[in-house]
Amino acid sequence: MSDSPTDGPWPKDGFVVTLHLTVADVDRSAQFYSRVFGGTVVRTGHPSIVRIGNTWLILNVGGGPTDDKPSIWLRPPRQLNEVSSFMNIRVADVASCYDMWRARGAEFLTEPKDHGVEIRCYMRDPDGYLIEVGQVKAG
Repeated sequence: MSDSPTDGPWPKDGFVVTLHLTVADVDRSAQFYSRVFGGTVVRTGHPSIVRIGNTWLILNVGGGPTDDKPSIWLRPPRQLNEVSSFMNIRVADVASCYDMWRARGAEFLTEPKDHGVEIRCYMRDPDGYLIEVGQVKAG
């Protein structure tokens, strides 16, 4: 792995925001994010890192407390109907993305729905993380 800004989220100064997902199977999740969204796996193993557009996903298995988070357990979602956060992807054409990503294996909860100021739909990744796909309507 390189420390080049194009090969990983390694800032020379300032900072980079990444999203960490605790997953059951790192390889399966990396394949999902690279296949469905056209992401690039820039690091394999534990953790794996996938670059999707201008977003970096860190994918790693869960586990118990460590010395820097002494009372925290990391695990994939347990209840698919209860979430405290989700990934939000804004696209130029939600219908095209819906068709393309479904063809690549994404499973959506519904087709895109018009909500006035935006059109949106939701999918889940292999661990059940919720991903919103939305298009802001011109107006």
